[in-house]
Amino acid sequence: MSRYLRLGVNIDHVATIRNARGGKHPDPVRAAQMAVAAGADGITAHLREDRRHISDEDIERLVREIDRPLNLEMAATEEMLTIALRHKPHAVCLVPERREERTTEGGLDVAGQHNHVAPFVRELAATKIRVSLFIEANVTQIAVASKIGAHVVELHTGAYCEAHVHGDFAERDRILARLKAGAKEAARLGLEVHAGHGLSFETVGPVAAIPEVVELNIGHFLVGEAIFTGFDASIRRMRQLMDEARGNAGAQFA
Repeated sequence: MSRYLRLGVNIDHVATIRNARGGKHPDPVRAAQMAVAAGADGITAHLREDRRHISDEDIERLVREIDRPLNLEMAATEEMLTIALRHKPHAVCLVPERREERTTEGGLDVAGQHNHVAPFVRELAATKIRVSLFIEANVTQIAVASKIGAHVVELHTGAYCEAHVHGDFAERDRILARLKAGAKEAARLGLEVHAGHGLSFETVGPVAAIPEVVELNIGHFLVGEAIFTGFDASIRRMRQLMDEARGNAGAQFA
């Protein structure tokens, strides 16, 4: 297994800042170009039903102007399926979505929504789009993801990061153990393993050190840190921490 760990940079919240005032600035496509120059291996963008950040025009421009893989996050709806099939991004990550949530609050219930999700996986895969499912590190969810033909699972790291932020280190470590076990089981079933949500400079190391994980998708923290250090610097620092963790699989929290 390659020790290199890919970094996907999520540009949603550059668009959030733009939309707070309207107009064209700051431009998320420019942010994507800067992310690539700083070392991003791919770009992630979530096109929500309410278009609260990324817009349809953003997706059109990203497909046209970015020379790295685009990972389109979306809910499993007919509208989003039509958009994905029209633009044919490198990958689609199916995520749960509730209009009242501030951000994605947990993993997709693939087991409970098997009959709804499976046709979306089939249609996307039939057009050679890699299909990822954003799920909890739960053996049942992982098994169903494999059964319905997903290529990738992205393990939700939000609860792990929240436990660290709130100083509940015992809970943090329990969740990290589940992430490790989930990654191992997913890889055993032949799924490619990604991880993401809420990762920061403080929390990325132990997740990056999980050998089965081949890609991390990180956005909000990098955009926030860019206010203080610049987007280029925040991405390069994250890339450095990921590489250090990958070189030392025993890396722990500082």
